[in-house]
Amino acid sequence: MSKNFDVVVIGGGPGGYIAAIRAAQLGFNTACIDEWKNAAGGPAPGGTCTNVGCIPSKALLQSSEHFEHAAKHFGDHGISLDNLKMDVAKMVGRKDTVVKQNNDGILYLFKKNKVTFFHGRGAFGKAVEGGYEISVAGKTAETLTAKHVILATGSNARALPGAPFDEEKILSNDGALRIGAVPQKLGIIGAGVIGLEMGSVWRRLGADVTILEGLPTFLGAADEQIAKEAHKAFTKQGLKIEMGVNISEVKAEGEGVAIAYADAKGSAKSLVVDKLIVSIGRVPNTIGLNPEAVGLQLDERGAIVVDGECRTNLPGVWAVGDVVRGPMLAHKAEEEGVAVAERIAGQHGHVNFDTIPWVIYTSPEIAWVGQTEQALKAAGRAYKAGTFPFLANGRARALGDTTGMVKFLADATSDEILGVHIVGPMASELISEAVVAMEFKASAEDIARICHAHPSLSEATKEAALAVDKRTLNF
Repeated sequence: MSKNFDVVVIGGGPGGYIAAIRAAQLGFNTACIDEWKNAAGGPAPGGTCTNVGCIPSKALLQSSEHFEHAAKHFGDHGISLDNLKMDVAKMVGRKDTVVKQNNDGILYLFKKNKVTFFHGRGAFGKAVEGGYEISVAGKTAETLTAKHVILATGSNARALPGAPFDEEKILSNDGALRIGAVPQKLGIIGAGVIGLEMGSVWRRLGADVTILEGLPTFLGAADEQIAKEAHKAFTKQGLKIEMGVNISEVKAEGEGVAIAYADAKGSAKSLVVDKLIVSIGRVPNTIGLNPEAVGLQLDERGAIVVDGECRTNLPGVWAVGDVVRGPMLAHKAEEEGVAVAERIAGQHGHVNFDTIPWVIYTSPEIAWVGQTEQALKAAGRAYKAGTFPFLANGRARALGDTTGMVKFLADATSDEILGVHIVGPMASELISEAVVAMEFKASAEDIARICHAHPSLSEATKEAALAVDKRTLNF
């Protein structure tokens, strides 16, 4: 006998579990299906973000940053350490504990909000009167019916042609988070978020890290001035970053991996590494969803086609997160999940793609929201720019980290904030002020006139806003 629900969510990642919780809070009889398993075979909701993405990578970044501070910077504070060493197994174990705490937290929230959880793979069965039949393939087979279906099946790592992931030598983000010892030489293909973050982790612990990127410019999605500042910092730290390369062959051989490529000038090069992380993007995940059973429309990339409100071509079927258009960001998926649940309830869910922040959790951190200076120039829009370096910020000096700057871009006439870009300490936290300001259509002067605590890193945002009009308080 089938079990009947108002809303069934397929996928328990950031978009899915948030959508399920919000739907339940709005009074719907809600179920969530998720197939992630922990080491013991039990449920591990949270999707890529919690299990092999955002959360575990931040745990490793934190551990490796502590190690680097102890090795290179504690002496500046009068702290002496002898025989410093990193227990990689313990570091990875702590990461696994953090992941499990998040998994368990989601299961607790399901229980608290009366969301029925099914552990297994969800797929369309057929359309039925008033909704859809959904099958769950797990330890026990289940059949559900739902008036509304929210698809939040996420994405998978994209592999290089001819070099499938073995997660031993050729690694996706999954294998990169399970490296058990510091590799002597680590290669990374792709200088995006995953490549830079994982490269930073293992570089701090002593690995010789080379990053190969096919695009001619570093962090092309970021503001050019900020990207150049970040590249300078990473190079100074010891990351070797080659741009404009063309990979011709990747081959696991012996104890390592051999990469043949042409550099930006077309010269043939080769690199042999112990481990290779491939981070060249992600592809929408509709594996096993059985979309053809109900006529669900996919695009040429395999993504689910949706409109501006996340509706698919089928009545009562919605899709959010990495499996649809837009940036593959956990917080974007969360916002879409909440919005869809509220739309099902007849409310007006809100997602503003223009104020979604981007963050890279390296050191220095990189964060931005809104338009870049190069985009404004290309659009022919008149703007004003203001920057302020952390080198002149008292709190940054006290922290011992003065790398980077804050940059404001504002409309030349109205002074409305068009973009804010930060490279430096705690950029991931500082960017939220800019997101709030832009959501409320604030001007650069509004930020400049708000009282910021002294001493604080946020004073750099105030100074950058002041600099838009060529002013400064120079705290």
